[in-house]
Amino acid sequence: MINWKVRFKNPVFYVQLGISIMAPIFAYLGITAKDITTWDSFFDIFKQALSNPYILCLIATSIRPWTPSAIW
Repeated sequence: MINWKVRFKNPVFYVQLGISIMAPIFAYLGITAKDITTWDSFFDIFKQALSNPYILCLIATSIRPWTPSAIW
């Protein structure tokens, strides 16, 4: 069983969550870090991602709150 209280206190959880959200977006749209030069471009990227159901499905499969050992 997952101990959610411990997981939410762990900063590694938030880093992994951020990467698992940003990586599918950047990969699908072909964006690199040097393409994001302003906050407007950063938020425009996420606006594009939210309007694309395929990217949302990629993000949903990328975010997994469980581990394989927790399933069995």
